[in-house]
Amino acid sequence: MTAPFLPFLVHARLATCVLFSAAGFLMVSLSTTEWLAILGVVLTSLSSGLGEVTLLSYSNQFPKNVISTWSSGTGGAGIIGAASYAGLAEVLPPETTLLVMLIVPVLQAITFWCILKHPTHTRIPITKNGIDSQEQIIKVPEKTFRDKINLVPGLLKYMIPLGLVYLFEYFINQGLYELIQFDDIWLTYSNQYRWLQVDYQIGVFLSRSSVNLITINRIWIMSVLQFVNVIILLFEALYFYIPNIWIVFAIVLWEGLLGGGAYVNTFYRMSTEIPKADREASMGIATMADSIGIALAGWISMPVHNAICQLPKPTRLGN
Repeated sequence: MTAPFLPFLVHARLATCVLFSAAGFLMVSLSTTEWLAILGVVLTSLSSGLGEVTLLSYSNQFPKNVISTWSSGTGGAGIIGAASYAGLAEVLPPETTLLVMLIVPVLQAITFWCILKHPTHTRIPITKNGIDSQEQIIKVPEKTFRDKINLVPGLLKYMIPLGLVYLFEYFINQGLYELIQFDDIWLTYSNQYRWLQVDYQIGVFLSRSSVNLITINRIWIMSVLQFVNVIILLFEALYFYIPNIWIVFAIVLWEGLLGGGAYVNTFYRMSTEIPKADREASMGIATMADSIGIALAGWISMPVHNAICQLPKPTRLGN
């Protein structure tokens, strides 16, 4: 959450992301103690958060439709990450699976420094007294910490609905998925959890790729609908009243569609409504909304999850 207020040194930030990501995978896969594994998770989360705020702010240097492609890419990354882990974990131990995933920071570095065409200051011809000259377009000076703080009140209309969507969906993901279990089907409990994650990421990918087809301005509607999902799946975790896992898969897909839709439409609106001089800083600040939502969801979901675990396991409706 502090990254939006730090100096915008894009290459230094991305180098930090790559190093933290690689270190996180190594620590978790090779850890022999719980605290080392947790530290690895923290480093990976720092890499993800710093990368998001940096690249989303950097997108201001490109045409505005890059928001759509960026969002689609993050959705695709979710599917590939969840599906590859679920698939590899079927044939490899978790430790080896995480070592294989070290390819991710390597690809990130290659993509950013070898493939991506970085914007440069452009020069435009200006004629003075019949003589052509070249004058460089001066980039808008970077905003100070106080300037960025002053932007926050005007961004709350984007941040609050987005933060609520993420609060509700990550409460589901972190607190409820593991508690929704179906007996005597083709998937074990652990596989059910993994494929629910894949299903969720498919929904995220589809909706994050949709902004050029469907634009939604009322993000608060998605907050309300996501809260409805919380109620449905919370009662499922308590009472096992949904008779078939395919119904749960459908609800989780819908959950992903709402989360991805809120994300892409929020930042697409910002890319069209916020003045260019404020856009880079505003994009970075707005990423705090989903970070705060995810963090709060983690804190809330832990006691709820533990409380449900203390209850007798219910009998599935229809069994």
